[in-house]
Amino acid sequence: MQSEAVYRPVRMGEMRATLTEGTDGVLYVRSSETLGPYPRAMTDMLARWATERPDLVFLADRGPDGDWRKVTYAQAWQTVQSLAQALLDAGLDAERPLLILSGNEIEHALLGYAAMLAGVPHAPLSPAYSLVSKDFAKLKHIVGLIQPGMVYASDGERFAPAIAATLDAAVPVVVRTNPMPGRPTQIWADLAKTPVTPAVAEAASQVTPDTVAKLLFTSGSTGMPKAVITTQRMLTCNQEMIRTALAFLADEPPVLVDWMPWNHVAGGSHNLGIALYNGGSFYVDDGSATPEGMKRTVRNLTDISPTLYFNVPKGYEFLVEHLAVDAALRDGFFRRLLVMQYAGASLAQHVWDGLDTAAYTATGQRIRIITGYGSTETAPFAFTTTWTVESAGLVGLPAAGMEIKLVPNEAKLELRLRGPNVTPGYWKQPEKTAEAFDEEGYYKIGDALKFADAADLSKGFAFDGRVTEDFKLATGTWVNMGGVRLGAIAAGAPLLRDLALTGLDRNFIAALIFPDLEACRQLAGLERSATNEEIVAHPAVRAAFQARFDALAAKATGSASHIARAILLATPPSVDAGEITDKGSINQRAVIAARARAFADLYAEPAPGHVLTFARKA
Repeated sequence: MQSEAVYRPVRMGEMRATLTEGTDGVLYVRSSETLGPYPRAMTDMLARWATERPDLVFLADRGPDGDWRKVTYAQAWQTVQSLAQALLDAGLDAERPLLILSGNEIEHALLGYAAMLAGVPHAPLSPAYSLVSKDFAKLKHIVGLIQPGMVYASDGERFAPAIAATLDAAVPVVVRTNPMPGRPTQIWADLAKTPVTPAVAEAASQVTPDTVAKLLFTSGSTGMPKAVITTQRMLTCNQEMIRTALAFLADEPPVLVDWMPWNHVAGGSHNLGIALYNGGSFYVDDGSATPEGMKRTVRNLTDISPTLYFNVPKGYEFLVEHLAVDAALRDGFFRRLLVMQYAGASLAQHVWDGLDTAAYTATGQRIRIITGYGSTETAPFAFTTTWTVESAGLVGLPAAGMEIKLVPNEAKLELRLRGPNVTPGYWKQPEKTAEAFDEEGYYKIGDALKFADAADLSKGFAFDGRVTEDFKLATGTWVNMGGVRLGAIAAGAPLLRDLALTGLDRNFIAALIFPDLEACRQLAGLERSATNEEIVAHPAVRAAFQARFDALAAKATGSASHIARAILLATPPSVDAGEITDKGSINQRAVIAARARAFADLYAEPAPGHVLTFARKA
């Protein structure tokens, strides 16, 4: 029934592009949309809304008592100026950045904008580098690279081991609560009361579009993390690109309820930036894309109705389960929602259908689902659809102001990008910067695209995997790793969290599977006390994966699309081993390296008993 329903009206921008052919099969595609003017710095928008919308809530998060703590635009602007003064007083400057170790909260956001106002770069890090890592190797690398002039952590006691292990005692430490034992520590609330002098206005006047606003670290999937330089121009022009495509953002102040981590470009630059650039409200969701985290997300979405919503596919998968049975959540979530967006992986069909059904049940209308594409180096918005996406993999067309280059690479079209939102390079790593750009100044992102419709550019592009991830079997057959991976994830949902594919120079493709342990535990009917090993070895779990991958094997058209064997892994991916990035994605090579025994078992003859095998029909 809902497929026949009309979509809730929403004003979207145009997405048009032109294509020209270069030499040697190279294609150039340029957006035909005009990129409008954008401000010098993001803090200019904070000053603007403090005047035009002083009493509107800018930021809110859950306090210790569970109630919303709220900060208006006027309050935020005053506090940011005081914090900027404190940073200047501490001697921070363009070469001595602010390091932020903890996650999303009001104090984190205001410190970040204070650093921008003072012309000081700030570097928000994944909390896992401090709280999950055992050796602090990535944190030590980052500290050595950026040489911070101050460090902030929300809870001094929780972050004390990481700080003690990586930071010189002379580096000032600021906390929100629980001062570090045995080390001088400043309290954030005290810094927020610093009297403002003319030095703040003077420092702010020196900020230009080329001033470094923040340093965002890549996941380190191919080594230690690199610090991506993010300038003020990248932030402001990227927000103008977003508003050109999502035109409804200019019609009324947007409301976001969002958990995406601010150390990642999607959460801290894209999502938080949308609220600030358009004078809206950002409610920090203390949930996450996990079964337990989703319970907190449900509470927040029942409380606050967003106007647009972002999540990763796994988060939507958990959300759909609650939307199906929770009328209060359903009504609150869809009350004024205009658009849902996902990125990072494909949205499974059952999740898509569940969102569609829930929206229709709550409103009698459909809610538009769109997707996009970009990277830390593109600030991140580079592609989007402004039309409803009906199939997985579509990334849309280049944003206003963007131009792309498609270079033949084996059987694929390698994507390269150029525009005002593209980074100038990596902090203090000129050799990495040089490697990242081609002779025409296009950023080499490492991904491939293909035309959604070879005869119609207006249909946009689809993701075609990582150029470097494809591999050849021993037979010489190329494997499109991205396509095979997406098919496997769809086949395994919701029991499969992620997987690493193997097969380079081997006779067949195999998979190291990270199951969704909670979903598998429930399927098996096991108690919460069950070990991971008991869960993955349970006959019901093994039978479920056997059936799903047997069906996938039956549809394989040849060895390049046939996953012949798999192992269900009992231990989740390790941050220290580099198996999982701070974005939550799997590093294929690191998994294979860290799971050498399991990898050997996949190709042992005969296959050990714990290895699942899937025959392909002749």
